[in-house]
Amino acid sequence: MIHSTSTKNHYQWVQTDAMTPAEREKLQHKFKLTNEMLTYVTDQDESPNYVYDGDLDQELVIVHVPYVIDPDHFRYLTRPVSFLIHQGALFTFNESSLLWVNQIFDSANQNLEIKSPETFILRSLFELMDSYIPIIKAITKKRNQLDKLLNKDAKNKDLLELSYLRQTLTFLLSAIQSNHTVLMRLSKNHFTADADQKMQDLLEDATIEAEQVQRMIEIETQVVDRIADTFDSIVNNNLNDTMKVLTIWSLTMAVPTIITGFYGMNVRLPFASSHSSWLVAIGLSLLGVAWLLTALKVHHKM
Repeated sequence: MIHSTSTKNHYQWVQTDAMTPAEREKLQHKFKLTNEMLTYVTDQDESPNYVYDGDLDQELVIVHVPYVIDPDHFRYLTRPVSFLIHQGALFTFNESSLLWVNQIFDSANQNLEIKSPETFILRSLFELMDSYIPIIKAITKKRNQLDKLLNKDAKNKDLLELSYLRQTLTFLLSAIQSNHTVLMRLSKNHFTADADQKMQDLLEDATIEAEQVQRMIEIETQVVDRIADTFDSIVNNNLNDTMKVLTIWSLTMAVPTIITGFYGMNVRLPFASSHSSWLVAIGLSLLGVAWLLTALKVHHKM
């Protein structure tokens, strides 16, 4: 969908989300955008990046934002949001149709202090970086709940929930690191070549916010990884204990099987013709089991 908006500050803003092929063609012809550029800004797998093309008089900024795929289990991916300044006009691309992203754009558009496409982008970038924080806080709360549950009784579903947190944190950390790199590049490229103090402050605020988010995710990742490693060790130890008990039981059951197997053969054995031979077999089995258990205990195998 294409929304063409004339801002209060005399520059054109074209807002798009989930464009159809026909809309892409319309945008291409009306604003002289290349097909290569439109493919680039609408690619759902595109990485965060900054590109400046002086020949076409355009600048492109791509960052990644959180994208929920399963809110009940805190499963998040990230999706690209793109800004393009082309011959003085501002284009925003929200191909995942994230409502909260459009709300951030509308808020920036209504801000009377925003007087250029560059300040619009920087204000939006700050809000987009800030959108990670509520998710991190929710992950921290969920992690504390799982930690308490796992300390009482480690169940498979709780361990699976913990693995979801690790996956989410991996995606978020990779995205925010790339976003931070893009923000650092903005301060050293054409984007801020003629920046006034207001733009520099906005860029600094967005960069600081990205750094803070990155530190928060890194700390949370370390905590979750250590908790997961601890409970992986606990589960492995419990499995080892279970296998140890089963092995001991199988060994003890093997002793009477061997003895009764001998007396079940059609050969002459001591006491085989006696009416009390079954008592002898039971006695030998008990002695064999007692000897085996004693040997295991002496060698610290129990």
